[in-house]
Amino acid sequence: MAFDLDIEGIGFLAERDGGAPRGRAEGEGGPRAVSPTFTEDDLELDFSLRPKRLDDYLGQSKVKESLGIMIDAARARGDVADHILFSGPPGLGKTTLATVVANELGASIRTTSGPAIARTGDLAAILTNLEEGDVLFIDEIHRLNRMVEEVLYPALEDFELDIVVGKGPAARSIRLDLPRFTLIGATTRTGLLTGPLRDRFGVAFRLQYYTPEELSLIVSRSASILNVAIDGEGALEIARRSRGTPRLANRLLKRVRDWAQVRGDGSITEDVAAEALTFFEVDHLGLDAVDNRLLEVLCVQFAGRPVGLTTLASALAEDPDTVEDVYEPFLMQQGLMMRTPKGRQATAGAWEHLGLVPPEGR
Repeated sequence: MAFDLDIEGIGFLAERDGGAPRGRAEGEGGPRAVSPTFTEDDLELDFSLRPKRLDDYLGQSKVKESLGIMIDAARARGDVADHILFSGPPGLGKTTLATVVANELGASIRTTSGPAIARTGDLAAILTNLEEGDVLFIDEIHRLNRMVEEVLYPALEDFELDIVVGKGPAARSIRLDLPRFTLIGATTRTGLLTGPLRDRFGVAFRLQYYTPEELSLIVSRSASILNVAIDGEGALEIARRSRGTPRLANRLLKRVRDWAQVRGDGSITEDVAAEALTFFEVDHLGLDAVDNRLLEVLCVQFAGRPVGLTTLASALAEDPDTVEDVYEPFLMQQGLMMRTPKGRQATAGAWEHLGLVPPEGR
């Protein structure tokens, strides 16, 4: 597909210097400590705690093994690796894995995001500034503009770019050869990817939630980097309340570190971690005050009866989309609430979690 390459598109790349900030919460979850989306509070920890090599990356063992084989094969051939798609909920390490892959390949990585590539000229500026063997990482790739996506297809398959120079009768098409590169895409919404784009990735990996044992290893590693004294039980206590997400585990470690420094002797034990996280209103399941308030509304205010989404959102003084996209998924994964044809309803586990006795017949 041909398109106009303009100076503004090239200037766009220079001004951004490689891409917009990735993984920002789009108003989802706000300042919640248990929000899995990237927030300003994560900036202090984000880069220093990221593993740089596959051997340092903890968890996702099957994904690591497959990536190791692919990277070793590409290096042995002296070729670029296949295009890779990482999918899964936010906070599981998709961006970190992209950086790890680039480091293992000995390549430079250019980072941007789907919403940041607004025009075809923006994409052209990025692609023409790549070097041979570079890794291009596009976060939230499902949000690419469809016109931009069409331009990306020949670049992925043939490493070529068609541009139109001039306008009107004097316009002519020029085909540019691109350096061979590896595209790594990350998405939290696989279903929103178009079929043609998804099919152009050589391999796709879905990242899974971490077990408490895996997260405890991550917490211990992060604590050692931050020079925080922590024992195994303290790390496990933080891990159990982290919703299976490394980003949350590191964020909660930071909060517990602060609490231990002010209220304790600076070291983190199981009791210190439990007391600190209780102070910050993160309970033993990883639920915060808003999650528990939602369950109380279902169980107490509506006495366990089915509740419509709009009614539930009004009772919580929240936007319906926020309730549906931010609060409900984890509560449903934990078996604490369910969606029925009649509305949202608390499960028996929710009553037990709140220490309430369910009404007869439930």
